[in-house]
Amino acid sequence: MQRGPADEKRSEKIGRRLKTIPSRFVALVVVTILFPLLLVLALATDVVRFAVLRRPFMATRLLAFGWIYLAGEAVAITAFTLSWMASIGPGGAKRLERGTWRAQQAFFVVLVGALKRLFGLTIEVEGHENVEPGPVIVLIRHASIIDNILPSVIIAGPHDLNLRYVIKRELRSDPGLDIGGDLLTNYFVRRGTGADIERENIRMLAQGIGPGEGTLIFPEGTRFTPERRARAIKKLAERDPQLAARAERIVHLLPPKPGGVLAMLDGAPDADVLLLAHAGFDGLRLISDIWRGELIGRRISIRLTRVPRSAIPQDRAACVAWLFDAWEDVDRWVGERLAERDDVPLTP
Repeated sequence: MQRGPADEKRSEKIGRRLKTIPSRFVALVVVTILFPLLLVLALATDVVRFAVLRRPFMATRLLAFGWIYLAGEAVAITAFTLSWMASIGPGGAKRLERGTWRAQQAFFVVLVGALKRLFGLTIEVEGHENVEPGPVIVLIRHASIIDNILPSVIIAGPHDLNLRYVIKRELRSDPGLDIGGDLLTNYFVRRGTGADIERENIRMLAQGIGPGEGTLIFPEGTRFTPERRARAIKKLAERDPQLAARAERIVHLLPPKPGGVLAMLDGAPDADVLLLAHAGFDGLRLISDIWRGELIGRRISIRLTRVPRSAIPQDRAACVAWLFDAWEDVDRWVGERLAERDDVPLTP
């Protein structure tokens, strides 16, 4: 990867991790010691909220999930460290990659399992047969604070596919993602800059992916909200009214940003595209949405669609048009799934 103007120095990375890593372990110790007291307080809070507001028990659920998250991340960080120590000697790089990948996968599986059991989620997937073989470029919609863990448990783990992620740079504040993201091949992107170096680094991220690999990007760039959709269309209209008119037809998603997708396609010219559409996490933008109980009992529908590389135009303008066609299809499918249920609010 090339270094951009916002890339950090080694001293900055060490300084950040000296803060974030100990804070996770301290938080785990504190929550574990105080767990009986916190549980009593959480139960009391839930009883009052249920009696007054008829809200489901959320404090106890969030306390349990919070402890599982802290414990899982502490174990993952320890596993990353052990994998790094075991990488000394011949074949060390391969051992480090596999050890880090397994620890990361186990962490995400635990998190999804906890979500399913604590909040009563069900996950339905169609199109598993479309994942293999690699290489593939995965395009996934971004609807909530939870859906970024879906690719690991739906694609990477079940199909033993090593995905290279484009991750927003702000997530370096999470030590598990920070360390695991660096030990594996990923890129922490500076969003919204429009800098050529960001697109070049995304292109380089996709270079060389083989049969057991893939890359992943969120074409929308951020989580969907109606307000962000309106702003994105207005901004698009200033430079391309015709494309903005197409974006108006996309209701449940943000219009895709072509730059990163085109860079990936350039970097991996032989890779097919895998579209990961999902419905069910809609409306869960903030912790407060979960606190109100809106996550409980959700049914998460997932569709995996493969697009052969031969079906994707090479011309830039035609490729952008293809991307909007694909995003309209995802939007249409999401709308149909949301219309079938009453557990998820429709997009206003």
